Amino acid sequence: MTPLLDLVAATGRGTLGACAATGRVSLFGLRGLSHILRPPFYGRAFLRALVEVGYYSLPVVALTAVFTGMVLALQSSIGLSRFSADSAIASLVVLSITRELGPVLAGLMVAGRVGAAMAAEIGTMRVTDQIDALTTLSTNPMKYLVAPRLLAGLVALPLLVVVADILGVMGGFIIAVAKLGFNPTTYLANTMQFLETGDVVSGLVKAAVFGLIITLMGCYHGYHSRGGAQGVGAATTSAVVAASVLILALDYVLTELFFTK
Repeated sequence: MTPLLDLVAATGRGTLGACAATGRVSLFGLRGLSHILRPPFYGRAFLRALVEVGYYSLPVVALTAVFTGMVLALQSSIGLSRFSADSAIASLVVLSITRELGPVLAGLMVAGRVGAAMAAEIGTMRVTDQIDALTTLSTNPMKYLVAPRLLAGLVALPLLVVVADILGVMGGFIIAVAKLGFNPTTYLANTMQFLETGDVVSGLVKAAVFGLIITLMGCYHGYHSRGGAQGVGAATTSAVVAASVLILALDYVLTELFFTK
C-alpha cells in the first residue's frame, strides 16, 4: 500500500501546489490591473512597453502570418482537390486565420520574444535590488513596472493580430492566384462572402486575453525571481513556457465560448 499512498500524496501535493500558484498569479494580476485605473499614470512607461510589445514584434508576427497563409492555401488545395472543392480554399484560409491561427501564432511569437524579455528585465531589477530602490523612492513597483506592461499587452496584441489577419489572407491569396490558378476577383469575392464580423471579433478578443497572459507571466516570474543570474534564467524560461501553455489552453476555452451552441 505504501507506493499507492505515496502516489496519492504526490498527486495531492501537486494539485494543492497548482491551486496555490494559480491563486498567487491571479492576485498579482488583479493588483496590476487595479493600478491601471488609479493615478498616478506613467504614460512614458506605457508607451515604451507598447513599442516593445507591438512595434518590435511586428516583423516576426508579419512573417509568420504570411507564410502561414501560404502554407494553409497550399495544403488545403491538396486536400480539397480530392473532393473537387477547390472553391472552398478561400473560406478555409480566411476563417482559419481570423479565428485561430492569427491570434494563436501571434501570441506564441510574442510570448517567445516579449515574455522572455520582460521576465529577464524585471528579474534583473529584482536580484540587483532595483525594485526595492523604487519602493525606497516612494514609487510603487506594481504601478511603474507591471501595470503599464499589462495595459500594453492588452492594446498591442489585438493590433498585431489585425496585421496578421490581413497578411495571412494575403499570403493565401498570393498562392491561390500565382500557383493554383485562381481568378483574383473570384477568390476575393469568396473570401468576403464567408468572412463575418464575429470571426474577426472573436480573434481580437482572444488576442487581448493572450496579450494579458503574456505580459502577466513575464512580469510575475520576473518580479518573483530569486538567486542571481540563475534565478533570472529560470524565471525567463518559466514565463515563456507558462504563457505558451496558457495560450493554447485558453484558446480552446474561448473557442468553446464563441462557437459552441
